[in-house]
Amino acid sequence: MASEEASLRALESLMTEFFHDCTTNERKREIEELLNNFAQQIGAWRFCLYFLSSTRNDYVMMYSLTVFENLINKMWLGVPSQDKMEIRSCLPKLLLAHHKTLPYFIRNKLCKVIVDIGRQDWPMFYHDFFTNILQLIQSPVTTPLGLIMLKTTSEELACPREDLSVARKEELRKLLLDQVQTVLGLLTGILETVWDKHSVTAATPPPSPTSGDSGDLLSNLLQSPSSAKLLNQPIPILDVESEYICSLALECLAHLFSWIPLSASITPSLLTTIFHFARFGCDIRARKMASVNGSSQNCVSGQERGRLGVLAMSCINELMSKNCVPMEFEEYLLRMFQQTFYLLQKITKDNNAHTVKSRLEELDESYIEKFTDFLRLFVSVHLRRIESYSQFPVVEFLTLLFKYTFHQPTHEGYFSCLDIWTLFLDYLTSKIKSRLGDKEAVLNRYEDALVLLLTEVLNRIQFRYNQAQLEELDDETLDDDQTEWQRYLRQSLEVVAKVMELLPTHAFSTLFPVLQDNLEVYLGLQQFIVTSGSGHRLNITAENDCRRLHCSLRDLSSLLQAVGRLAEYFIGDVFAARFSDALTVVERLVKVTLYGSQIKLYNIETAVPSVLKPDLIDVHAQSLAALQAYSHWLAQYCSEAHRQNTQQFVTLISTTMDAVTPLISTKVQDKLLLSACHLLVSLATTVRPVFLISIPAVQKVFNRITDASAQRLVNKAQVLVCRALSNILLLPWPNLPENEQQWPVRSINHASLISALSRDYRNLKPSAVAPQRKMPLDDTKVIIHQTLSVLEDIVENISGESTKSRQICYQSLQESVQVSLALFPAFIHQSDVTDEMLSFFLTLFRGLRVQMGVPFTEQIIQTFLNMFTREQLAESILHEGSTGCRVVEKFLKILQVVVQEPGQVFKPFLPSIIALCMEQVYPIIAERPSPDVKAELFELLFRTLHHNWRYFFKSTVLASVQRGIAEEQMENEPQFSAIMQAFGQSFLQPDIHLFKQNLFYLETLNTKQKLYHKKIFRTAMLFQFVNVLLQVLVHKSHDLLQEEIGIAIYNMASVDFDGFFAAFLPEFLTSCDGVDANQKSVLGRNFKMDRDLPSFTQNVHRLVNDLRYYRLCNDSLPPGTVKL
Repeated sequence: MASEEASLRALESLMTEFFHDCTTNERKREIEELLNNFAQQIGAWRFCLYFLSSTRNDYVMMYSLTVFENLINKMWLGVPSQDKMEIRSCLPKLLLAHHKTLPYFIRNKLCKVIVDIGRQDWPMFYHDFFTNILQLIQSPVTTPLGLIMLKTTSEELACPREDLSVARKEELRKLLLDQVQTVLGLLTGILETVWDKHSVTAATPPPSPTSGDSGDLLSNLLQSPSSAKLLNQPIPILDVESEYICSLALECLAHLFSWIPLSASITPSLLTTIFHFARFGCDIRARKMASVNGSSQNCVSGQERGRLGVLAMSCINELMSKNCVPMEFEEYLLRMFQQTFYLLQKITKDNNAHTVKSRLEELDESYIEKFTDFLRLFVSVHLRRIESYSQFPVVEFLTLLFKYTFHQPTHEGYFSCLDIWTLFLDYLTSKIKSRLGDKEAVLNRYEDALVLLLTEVLNRIQFRYNQAQLEELDDETLDDDQTEWQRYLRQSLEVVAKVMELLPTHAFSTLFPVLQDNLEVYLGLQQFIVTSGSGHRLNITAENDCRRLHCSLRDLSSLLQAVGRLAEYFIGDVFAARFSDALTVVERLVKVTLYGSQIKLYNIETAVPSVLKPDLIDVHAQSLAALQAYSHWLAQYCSEAHRQNTQQFVTLISTTMDAVTPLISTKVQDKLLLSACHLLVSLATTVRPVFLISIPAVQKVFNRITDASAQRLVNKAQVLVCRALSNILLLPWPNLPENEQQWPVRSINHASLISALSRDYRNLKPSAVAPQRKMPLDDTKVIIHQTLSVLEDIVENISGESTKSRQICYQSLQESVQVSLALFPAFIHQSDVTDEMLSFFLTLFRGLRVQMGVPFTEQIIQTFLNMFTREQLAESILHEGSTGCRVVEKFLKILQVVVQEPGQVFKPFLPSIIALCMEQVYPIIAERPSPDVKAELFELLFRTLHHNWRYFFKSTVLASVQRGIAEEQMENEPQFSAIMQAFGQSFLQPDIHLFKQNLFYLETLNTKQKLYHKKIFRTAMLFQFVNVLLQVLVHKSHDLLQEEIGIAIYNMASVDFDGFFAAFLPEFLTSCDGVDANQKSVLGRNFKMDRDLPSFTQNVHRLVNDLRYYRLCNDSLPPGTVKL
C-alpha cells in the first residue's frame, strides 16, 4: 500500500471526482469498485484512522467511518485482539479531540461507530463503555456529546437492528435496564438545573393562590398548590447552549420511554420537569419576551423554544401510549393528566387580547399535533381507567376539548379532533350497551356536552356559519376516492350519526328545523322562474343574491346528506316510537324530489350557470339519495301498511315514482339520472310494494326500456333500470302467500322484458366473426357488451333469492345462454369478448346452476375444456397481456364453482379438471415471476382438495373401527403428490401474497381434513415442507409472515414431535452450510424440547436468528483462519 499521506491525497481527489456533476455513471462505478476493494483489505482501518485525523474533507471522513462500521458489524470476530484494543482506544480519543469542530453528521456517525463496538464488546472487553458515557454527561464541557452517545446507545442496543445472537440481545437489554435508574436521575438533574438556573422567580413572584388563575377548572385538582404554583411560574428565557442541552436530554428521554417499562424509576420530579418544558410550546408571552430580548443577548428564538415543548410532549405521549399500567404507576398517570389539562386550559383560555383561535395559530403546528395525539391517547387508552376517579371532572375536560376542537387553525387539526370525539362517542355507546341499567344516568351526565357538539358540528358544515373555511376546501381533486370537501362532510356526519344513536330525539329536533329553513328557500325558487325564448330561466341576477342562493343550496345538499345518514335510527325496534318523525322527513323528501322534477330545475338557465346549475343538480340528486336511504323504513312501513292497507303509503310510493320517471332520460345529467336509477332499484328490491307494477309511471319506464327505437341510456343507468324492472317481476312480494304471488303473469312479463332486452344479441350468429360477416366486428362487440352487462347484473341480483324467482329468471334467459355458448368458440381469439362471456357464465354458475340442469351444465364445461387447449392457454397467458390472463382466471373461477358442488353430479369432471390444472396451466405459469393466474389456480387446487377429499382418501367406518385410527386407502396418489409439490414450489417464489394464501390453504386443509396427519404427507412430505419454511425464515425473504410461518412449522412438527427433535432437527443442522460443528451443536442445544406453541415458535425464531448470526460471524473471519 502507498504511504498514508499519498493515499489520503488520492482518496480526496477520487471523492471529489465521484461527487462532481460531470462524472459519468460508468466512472462512478469504477471508483465505487476501487473504494470497496480498498475497504476489504486487512489493515485498511489504520489508513482510515489516519484519514480521519488528517483530513477536512467530509466525503473522506464519511467513507473512513463506513469502513470502520463495516469492519465492526461484519468482520469484528476476525480482527486480532490487539487491533481491537487499539481501535477501542483511538476512536473515542478522536471524538473527544474533535467533537466541537466536526460537522454534526460526521460526529453522529463517529458516535454510532463507537456504540457499535460497545454492542459487540461491552462489558466483557470494553468494560468502561457505559461509564465513559455517564462521565461525558456529567462533565459540563462534554454534556451534549454524552447525551448524543446515550441516545445512540438507547437506539442501537435496546432494540438492536443488526444480527446478534438472541442471548446477546437479551444480555444487552438487561445491562441497559440495570442503568436506567442512574440515567433517568442524570437527565432529571440536567433539566432541573437548567430550569432553576434561568428561572426568574426572584424577579417576579408567582401569582398567589387566591389570584385569578386558582379558580380555573383543574388547578384545584393538582395534588398540591405547590405544583400549581410551579406551573404558573413565568417560563425562563434560555441561552442557545442550554436550549441545545435540554433538547438533547428530552430526545434521550423520549427514546428511553419507548422501551423501558413504566416503573418507579420514572419519578414524580422527572414528570413535573417534563411538564415544565411542555409549557415552552404553549406560552406565547415568553416567545414575545424572547424576541424582544433576543437582539441584545444570546437568546433562543421563539421557534426553537416551541421545539422544546414539542420534544417534551413526545416524552409524555410515549408514556401515554403504554396500555399496561402497573398499580403503583396509576397515581403518576393521574398527575400527568392533570398537568396536561392544566396546559390545555392555558391554551384554550379566552381573554380579551387573544381569541382562542389566534392563540392556537401562534403555536407551533407540531406542538398542536403532539397535543392532539396526547388527547387521542387519553381518550382511546386511558379514559375508562380515569373516568372512575370521582375527582376527575370528565365534563369539564370535554368542555376544554370542545374549545380546543372548534378553534383548530387547520382542517387537518380539526379532522384529528373529530376523530377523538368519534372515539369518545364509541366509548360511551359501548359503555351504555354493557350497563343498560345506568343508561339514563350516563346520558344525563353527558347530554349537554353532546348537544353542544352536535350543534357546533352542524354549524361547521354550513356555509351560513362557516363560509370562509368551507370555501378553502377542495371539491375537485380525488384522494382515496373522495375530495377534501367530501371527506370533511363525511367525517362530520359520522359524528352527527353517533350522537343521534345516543340522543335520537335531541339530534332530530336540532337537525330538522335547520333543514326546513333551507328547504323553504329552495321550494320558494318557483316564484322566480320566468319563461324565456329558449326555455325557463331563474330570475335571480344580483351578485349578492346569487351568492346567498349558492350558499343556501350547498347547505341544503349537506343537510339532505345528514338526514339520509340518520335513516337507520328510525327502523327496527324503534319504528313505531319514531314513526311520526320519520314520516315527516319522508313526506318532505318526496315533496322536494317531485318539485325538482316537475319544474325541471336541472334544465333551467341561471345568471351564473357554472355555479348555480351544478348546485341545483346536486340538491336534486341528494334529495333522491336521501329518500333512497329511507327505503328500509319504507319497507317496514310497507309490511305495516299491508295489514292496514293505508292509502298514505300508496300515495308516498306513487308520488316518488312521479318524481323519478321524468329523470330516466338521456336528456338528464348523469349525476341526477344515476340517483334516480338507484332510488328506483331500492323501491323495486327493498320496498317491493305489490302495486308497484300497476303505477302508470312504472309502466312508462317499462315501455321506454323495451322500445327498440328509444335512445339507450348510459350503460350504468341502463343496467340499473333493467335490474329494477327485472326485480319488480321476479322478487316475491312480502307478506303474501305463494298462491297470491301471481307468478304465471309475472313470468310471461319477465320473458317479454328479457326478450326485448336481448333482441339484437339473440340474432347474432357464430359467423359474426367470419371475414364475410354482414355487420362490422366493433358493432357486434358493442351489442355483446351492452346485452351481457345487463343480463349478468340481473342474474347476479337474483342469485340469493327464492327458487321460484331463479326458475323464472332462467326460463327467460335460456335462449340467450344458448346463443352465448354457440358464440363462444367463434370469439375465442378475441380476449375482450371472451372475458365478458366468461363473466356472464361465471355469474350463471354461481346463481343459476341448479336451474340450468345437469346436461346443459356438462355441455358448457365440456365446451370450455375443449376450447382451452394448451396452445390457447399459452396464447392467452403469454401473449394477450392482462385481458388474456383475466380470461383464464375467470375460466378457473368457473371450475372453482364446479368442484365445490356437493353430490356426485360433477365428480366425473374431476380428473380432467386436475389434468388441466397440473398438465396445462401449471407448466405455463410455474416459472413466470408474474403473479397473474397463480392465485386463481391455487385456489382451484385447494377447493378441489377441500371439497373432494374422498376422491383422494377413501375412509370407511369399518376400517377406522378395526384399526382404532383411520388409515385411509389412498386413491389418485400421483395427482395428490403433484398438487402438493406445486404448493411446495410456490413457497420458493418471491410473491408474498401467493405465499400467504397458499400457507393459509395448507393450514385450512390440516384443520378441516387433518392433512399433516395423512400417511402420505407424514412420510413423504412433512419435513420437506418444514425445511422449506425454515429456509424462508433464514433468508428473511418473507419477513412480514414470520408469525404465520412459525405457527405452520409448529402444526407440522406437532404431528410427529419425536421425529422432529430426534431426526429432522439434527439433519437440518447437519445440512446447514456456513456454520461449524461446534456452532451446530450450540444451535441444537438451544432448541429446547418444548411442545407448546409459544415456546416452540420462540425456539424456531431463536434458531433462525442465531443461525444467521453465526454465518455472519464466520463470513467475517479472514481467509485461512483455523477454527479449533
